[in-house]
Amino acid sequence: MRPLTEEETRVMFEKIAKYIGENLQLLVDRPDGAYCFRLHNDRVYYVSEKILKLAANISGDKLVSLGTCFGKFTKTHKFRLHITALDYLAPYAKYKVWIKPGAEQSFLYGNHVLKSGLGRITENTCQYQGVVVYSMADVPLKHPPRRSWLPEESTETVRR
Repeated sequence: MRPLTEEETRVMFEKIAKYIGENLQLLVDRPDGAYCFRLHNDRVYYVSEKILKLAANISGDKLVSLGTCFGKFTKTHKFRLHITALDYLAPYAKYKVWIKPGAEQSFLYGNHVLKSGLGRITENTCQYQGVVVYSMADVPLKHPPRRSWLPEESTETVRR
């Protein structure tokens, strides 16, 4: 387990910034302690520094995981967010979309959401902006893996 290089940190933060914007600093400097990102087997883990110090006694080849997996780097050095990061990104999300109950099931099975399935959308959401999808009960929905949800229309277009 090692710290991320500058290039890895830049790529990862650019991806996370699509969803939470300038709230990225709140993710690292939390009131309940300092947290950091560590790389192990091409996967990025979000772990408190206190637990990181305790795990220093375990050898790297015997360590399976530590903390919460935020995503992984592909062989082409692109960063892919994992679904386990949703619980940490959702409170800080800059752009949110709420889906009506009838469209939730379809979305969870991997289908697109039609305009009629949208309940609410935050103001000034740009086209292809990273958003967090919520149910109408304010529960973040875990969409199928290998698919980030980007609106194909802006807020103004949806309201027409």
